[in-house]
Amino acid sequence: MLDLAAELSEWAAQGREFAVATVVSVSGSAPRPPGAALAVDSAGEVIGSVSGGCVEGAVYELCVETLQDGSVRRERFGYSDDDAFAVGLTCGGAVEVHVVPVRRDAPSRAALQTALAAAARGEPVALARVLDGPGELAGTGGLMAVRPDGSYDSALGSGDDPGLAAQARALLDLGRTGVCEVPESSARCGGDVCLFVESSVPPARMIVFGAVDFAGALVRVGKLLGFHVTLCDARGVFATRARFPEADEVVVEWPDRYLRDTATDERTVLCVLTHDAKFDVPLLEVALRLPVAYVGAMGSRRTHDDRLTRLRESGLTDGELARLRSPIGLDLGGRTPEETAMSIGAEIVAVRRGGSGLPLAGERGPIHGATG
Repeated sequence: MLDLAAELSEWAAQGREFAVATVVSVSGSAPRPPGAALAVDSAGEVIGSVSGGCVEGAVYELCVETLQDGSVRRERFGYSDDDAFAVGLTCGGAVEVHVVPVRRDAPSRAALQTALAAAARGEPVALARVLDGPGELAGTGGLMAVRPDGSYDSALGSGDDPGLAAQARALLDLGRTGVCEVPESSARCGGDVCLFVESSVPPARMIVFGAVDFAGALVRVGKLLGFHVTLCDARGVFATRARFPEADEVVVEWPDRYLRDTATDERTVLCVLTHDAKFDVPLLEVALRLPVAYVGAMGSRRTHDDRLTRLRESGLTDGELARLRSPIGLDLGGRTPEETAMSIGAEIVAVRRGGSGLPLAGERGPIHGATG
């Protein structure tokens, strides 16, 4: 649900009644990840998607039925070899959706509104529900909103909300959405519990160092990929809002100094486009020692070799240097800033998702890798 936080938060504030179908598991080549949602209000308005179009009609009907009778539904859709026109995913995968009604008098409405409002503001929050559990626990449609400090609003009716909240918080700390199996010893609900947790965390950061001609295109690609993008350069005459209007932030500061003082995490992407030793060597000394997702640096192979020599002289180990993606980007044969930015963006996606970077047409195996 949280991927529709802005729209659903507005629906809830308006007092609308609606039903939400959320993808809780996928297998094979399914097009949408766990957490993807489709919502239908009492007037028939639809927002979101659970399959990229393959089974939207059937899921719409499930939402309408759920909203009418107040029941909770869980349905699996997959490809049918016997009838290619049957309701199913023609891409060959399978998707399981969980549908809950959100009526005005629903006990979980307050918890849902808490989670939606926080996610819409860009604040970290988790939304948990029980998929399987003892008794009628899984059929209540109850929801729990969990904050980073462990506090929560709940309508699960589990009997041990603190235990389940702790499990949800663990996934929130990792920024992960998925299924969490909670043993009875932890759940204390009279049996094992299968909990589905959606985590909403602020966008990952992309920091682009160097206000060069390629940077503008890379900023645009970064925004397309969902990053919060910062452009940093020590030269104020080049690092301006007018030159980089799409950037979330434009910072005039020495790159290595800025990187030392700004917040990064394991999702952060660092792109060094300066290809000037006085900027990029001190910067990379800092960058390659941070637990970030990606560090790439622009430059020719000769520049790269010279850069490695300087970095070794500064004390970086072979293990730290092995993290450097340089020359930056995949080999697409591109020339223009836009083509170069696309190659960098493609490499970032491949690194973050575990892709090979090879053409799909020449490969075997699933198109969509494991969701992480």
